[in-house]
Amino acid sequence: GPVIEGRFLRFATRAFAFPDGGSVQLDWVAHPGAAAVVAIDGAGRLCLLRQFRPGMGAWMWEIPAGKRDGEEAPEATARRELAEETGCSARRWDALGPIWPSPAFCDEVIHLFCARELIPGDPRPDADEHLEVHWRTPAELAAMIRAGEILDSKTLAALMRASVAGLIALPAP
Repeated sequence: GPVIEGRFLRFATRAFAFPDGGSVQLDWVAHPGAAAVVAIDGAGRLCLLRQFRPGMGAWMWEIPAGKRDGEEAPEATARRELAEETGCSARRWDALGPIWPSPAFCDEVIHLFCARELIPGDPRPDADEHLEVHWRTPAELAAMIRAGEILDSKTLAALMRASVAGLIALPAP
């Protein structure tokens, strides 16, 4: 089918093969990829952004994240987005692995990272970003998750990955 070019996404209806030799037509979105960061300060608090998402018409709680610029390495994206959105840089980085947030219709891969030993600085969010920087304890984060306040999939996945890696401890109720 025809390809529609967006600002950074490509949309098409195209054929995909199954392992048995069959195929299926899917509406498909091609995405440049992204990175997201679990940032932990010296007091053990984690960075959460309260960000307005116009497409959902809602404020969302999310970790710092953003799309790759061209062929930018995922860790470079993570470092850049953390600096732009929070002003922080970090001396210590751990890769938490990739996730596929919407594999039924999009090839986006989000690479997850943990940043520690933070160095504060001045945020410089993009002009089209409306966000607030907040710091929450693991107990506060766990309460927000239980209350259904955190709906962003990359944030939930990254917190789970950081928890099973032993980098954070989200307390049980």
